[in-house]
Amino acid sequence: MFCTRKVNDDYTWVGADGRRLAMFEGVYDVPRGISFNSYLLMDGKTVLFDTADVSVCRSFLENVAHGLGGRALDYLVVQHMEPDHAADIRDLLARHPETTVVCSAAARNMLAQFFGPGYEGRVSVVKEGDTLCTGRHTLHFVAAPMVHWPEVLMTYDETDKLLLTADAFGTFGALNGALFADEVNFHRDYLDEARRYYTNIVGKYGTQVQAVLKKAAGLDIQMLLPLHGFVWRQDLGYILGKYDLWSRYEPEQRGVVIAYASVYGGTENAANILACRLREQGVQVEMFDTSVTPASYILAAAFRFSHVVLAAPTYNGGVFVTMENLLHDLTAHGLKGRRAAYIENGSWAPTSARGMQKLLEPLNWETAADTVTLRSALRQGQQEDLERMAAQLAESVKA
Repeated sequence: MFCTRKVNDDYTWVGADGRRLAMFEGVYDVPRGISFNSYLLMDGKTVLFDTADVSVCRSFLENVAHGLGGRALDYLVVQHMEPDHAADIRDLLARHPETTVVCSAAARNMLAQFFGPGYEGRVSVVKEGDTLCTGRHTLHFVAAPMVHWPEVLMTYDETDKLLLTADAFGTFGALNGALFADEVNFHRDYLDEARRYYTNIVGKYGTQVQAVLKKAAGLDIQMLLPLHGFVWRQDLGYILGKYDLWSRYEPEQRGVVIAYASVYGGTENAANILACRLREQGVQVEMFDTSVTPASYILAAAFRFSHVVLAAPTYNGGVFVTMENLLHDLTAHGLKGRRAAYIENGSWAPTSARGMQKLLEPLNWETAADTVTLRSALRQGQQEDLERMAAQLAESVKA
């Protein structure tokens, strides 16, 4: 049976929620599920914008059939070829041999890569500035390369003044019957997952996101339709403002993320003491154990806050493995402009601070406090070392 919702008079959401997917893209846990959005435009011509993930194929196809109500499907606009949005293309086109695929040249090539030959005669290649008139609506195609794949197009409907944004402005989490961001308390319940989605999926491509935001600023946009998460029809400046901050790698607030790795508790104890001393000075703190918290959450917090403390034991002459993995992730996502401090531990040769700094060299982070070195555990007098680190961090945070 179908499950659809009207976006406005002519657009209908025909996507599906996925709640049984444990790991999105095999990397990011999604305990609250995720939505796979697809939109159907009913006009003189009918247009479907993207398909959905293979895990929701049946629901998606039923929703499309209901939305069409027996009409032919004239166009499938493929804005993004990643399989969570394109996996159902083959099944859809088998059901609708009348459909023309509208996509970028790069997407046309990927179509053959994913599904093999046989679609060449059904593809209409478009580029930025091209238009498609469907009757009452005129669609303008906007190139968004590397947000976050090279083939991405966005689509601006000049009639309804809405922008279909591909993977931009999305969030982790199923819709649970809601469609619009104003139907939920987005700031309280979904902002953290929107940030985690952006920083991990798109975060490396801040320059490209800034380019798209500049294009969007030249359009009269009254609604944003992403491929994951909620449709924005109110307070667009809120989510656009977040994307502007994130893509410029500007912290949302002053505060300290403490990420630690600890084998037998000595490093964890030092991290906890530091957190207490920072709190006493009015500094906002978020703490994470890298051995139990997936890196995606820590990365998102590092995008949110201005300062990062990294605490880890020396391990096989290097950095403890879970911390090393986190640092590779931070570097891979290109997070710039943070200030850092380090706590290292080692029972006979503590060298992990130097190792952590070396791994972070591509980011050019500044150092905000003196390194604290432990040998197995805190010894007499090292409380003062942590107090000095807290004071230096607090001064930097409040500067």
